[in-house]
Amino acid sequence: MRIVPIECAKEGCFLAKTIFDSDGRILLREGVQLNKTILNRIKSIGIFSIYIHDEYSTIELEDIIKPEIRQKSIKVLKESFSNTDKYMFNLNTTSYSNKMLKERQDYFNSINKIAEEILEQILFQENIMINLVDIKSMDNYTYQHCVNVAVLSLILGIQLQLKKSELLNLSIGALLHDIGKVMVPKEILNKEGPLNSEEFELIKQHTSKGYKYLTGNINIPAPARVIVLQHHEKVDGSGYPEGRKGNRISKLSKVVAVADVYDALTSDRCYRRALSPNEAVEYILGSAQTQFDYEIVKAFASAVIPYPKGSLVELSTGDIALVEDIYPNFPLRPKLKIIKSTDKNKINTILELTEELDVVIKDIAYEV
Repeated sequence: MRIVPIECAKEGCFLAKTIFDSDGRILLREGVQLNKTILNRIKSIGIFSIYIHDEYSTIELEDIIKPEIRQKSIKVLKESFSNTDKYMFNLNTTSYSNKMLKERQDYFNSINKIAEEILEQILFQENIMINLVDIKSMDNYTYQHCVNVAVLSLILGIQLQLKKSELLNLSIGALLHDIGKVMVPKEILNKEGPLNSEEFELIKQHTSKGYKYLTGNINIPAPARVIVLQHHEKVDGSGYPEGRKGNRISKLSKVVAVADVYDALTSDRCYRRALSPNEAVEYILGSAQTQFDYEIVKAFASAVIPYPKGSLVELSTGDIALVEDIYPNFPLRPKLKIIKSTDKNKINTILELTEELDVVIKDIAYEV
């Protein structure tokens, strides 16, 4: 299994991960053989990268959480977020009716339950690492992103040895971290070109608007609400909305900040294509002590796999190789199988980068 841009997926290979529509229904099931019509259909719904099995990569990788939990989480967030405008209108004009209060409370109770389910799924696993990039459609991006940020944040939180109560607050806050984006005009959120200064100021308001919407809601714990407010703060004080520095930013918010950026960078957006995991990792490592907390970046570096099993990589020798296995303490030095080389004697030979120290991975390869 490996992820490729849609234009690099060849006819005849097989879909390795089921694709769902915006309502969580199965659109294309894992295992279907791809042809030009199917590939065009996938692209038409705003999906620009997919997981495939082909002659080079037949390795099976399981999602960190069960697909049914992921789809249930997206549905709950979509229902809750899509009603935010209605509640904000009433919050700014008249008092809530008892019916609306109960309805709103039910939505947040559902989010809390989902946060617990995701946490329990992750706690059940041992030596968990980040080895998949979640594929998102343009229509459901915000909800899919929030679920993935929750999963990534929990993996980091476990690496940091947070208490279970902290992990639950982390899960809830990560699921809700972008709820304020519902209050930002869609034409700005989905703008294909660069934002002007006025548009960026509107985007930045999603943190304080989301926090205001959640303020006073006893169903959402205070540390989770703070995540919604602070997840764009940077340790050097250059973030927003308050320009907080260092220890004035909550630890849980710092965790979500790293997970948020990693998932955003590795996602296709209307204004740019996704970065590969190794490029996103390099960006985060390079932003330690400025954007991100150094200790959290260290935990991230030990939890993420820049070159997941099944990836094709280009080596400094010019050879193309398949990543066959990963060693947790040496994510940049995996076990490889050479699949393309100018030296035919190298084909199908195994290369242990932990031993071949003069060979390095240059980049992920999508085509052979």
